[in-house]
Amino acid sequence: MRNLFLYGPPGSGKSTLGKLLAERLDLPFLDLDKIVQNDAGMPVRRIFAEEGESGFRTREKRALEVVCERSGCVVALGGGTLLDDACRAMAEHSGTVVCLDCPLDVLRAHIDMTPGTRPLLNNGISDTGRALEDLMARRAGHYASFRRRLDVAGRSLDNMLDAAEILFGAYHITSGDVPSDVMVGEGIVDFIGEWVLEHDFGLRAVVVGDSNTEPLYAKRVADSLRAAGIEVVRTTIPAGEEGKTLDTVADIWRVFLRAGLGRDDFTVAVGGGVTGDLTGFAAAAWMRGMRWINVPTTLLSMVDASTGGKTGCDLPEAKNMVGAFHSPSLVLADVETLVTLPAREWRCGLAEALKHAFIADPDLANHLEMFEGLGCIAPDAPFDSIDDLEGLAAFVSRALAVKVRLVRQDPRERDVRAKLNLGHTVGHAVEVATNFAVKHGEAVAIGAVEEARLAVRLGLAPEDWPGKMAAVFRSVGLPVELPEGVTFDSLSDIMRRDKKKRDGQVRFALPCGWGDVSLTPVEI
Repeated sequence: MRNLFLYGPPGSGKSTLGKLLAERLDLPFLDLDKIVQNDAGMPVRRIFAEEGESGFRTREKRALEVVCERSGCVVALGGGTLLDDACRAMAEHSGTVVCLDCPLDVLRAHIDMTPGTRPLLNNGISDTGRALEDLMARRAGHYASFRRRLDVAGRSLDNMLDAAEILFGAYHITSGDVPSDVMVGEGIVDFIGEWVLEHDFGLRAVVVGDSNTEPLYAKRVADSLRAAGIEVVRTTIPAGEEGKTLDTVADIWRVFLRAGLGRDDFTVAVGGGVTGDLTGFAAAAWMRGMRWINVPTTLLSMVDASTGGKTGCDLPEAKNMVGAFHSPSLVLADVETLVTLPAREWRCGLAEALKHAFIADPDLANHLEMFEGLGCIAPDAPFDSIDDLEGLAAFVSRALAVKVRLVRQDPRERDVRAKLNLGHTVGHAVEVATNFAVKHGEAVAIGAVEEARLAVRLGLAPEDWPGKMAAVFRSVGLPVELPEGVTFDSLSDIMRRDKKKRDGQVRFALPCGWGDVSLTPVEI
């Protein structure tokens, strides 16, 4: 795992935030100033007094070189560490840098709480404010040059931690059956072997790809694992919902058997939601539970299906009726794998992302500029107009954050996590009724609007709400009307078989407004 560097002006709270973030992500925390002090055997102010700023910077650079030889650490940098171009290049090669933004008056208040500890501002306590103002004027352009920025003014620590996770694309979930690390970024697939070494996994693995992703990405995953000394077997399953059956799961188990996988070994899913669901379920039942890693390669899987531990397969009569909660030990969402997706798959992924916007993050729907024109592209045509992979990773991370928060609160879907089923009760029925001619993301968009209409009929939502939802989905080319010949009533028999049924009623996650989802039992 790459290092996570917190940077910014003196007094912006890098060390305080860094310690808490490291605790949340279950990672080591390093404070670069403290490393310099320990190596020198004296405090920073004495280093400045005896060696000057140049002497301190030399020591600081050496300490950063040592830190960058490590991986998977949260690091609080000094306020001027990255002024040196070589230091900046070193940090950005080793990890991700987030720069903290903080108003001058707040910085001054923080610094006044620890007088005499910042040599560059030590012109006498009465002059500290002016010294800080001068320093910030000199460094304003430098701090502004970092793309990932976190405004820390007026925010609670929990809110800042949530925002930092999104910016770093890093999450750690402990509330499931096993701890789960989630990473979002670009060019990170090849780090899977490094992560496995750090976490002491078994010596054998089976990499499961589908017929689309296996030739594109499974080899890269397998090569990274082999470089880490893991014995790897690759196998391919059919792509698409039609192959999401117990027979396919049994095929995966047979590969596990031939590969000699034991309970201490692991498997890796490389593909979309179907591949992850099937591989995770196979791992859940293999020798009563084996670890697994999910490498989602579709937008839909990255923002939703990859995380949370729901695994399983379909029966001919209903979706996802057989399965288990079994969390992946690692979710590695590399947005570079999305460049091969056809337009229809992009739209399906956006359906789940927008679902999360409706549930808890309305502003996410205002960040669709990079998908402009998607609605006009033929379903099977490539959508290759996104050249800002860092921006795409930020979008994916923010959409995924909604699910992560709900999974942490309710890992077994007994309460608030059920909000994530918005659009899915009707949507799953649409998939079955059309023999999966309507893809999952399309069905979720249709289902969300249809469930909004149900909310209106029940008096839970204003009359114009379904139209507002429909307009958002239509903006990226998603369907919002039931297929010809299909009605809400005609779907009733399928919905009655829904796994969310209780006492003869189906619990819907009804969208009633932005950020307003009502978990409502309905007799149908």
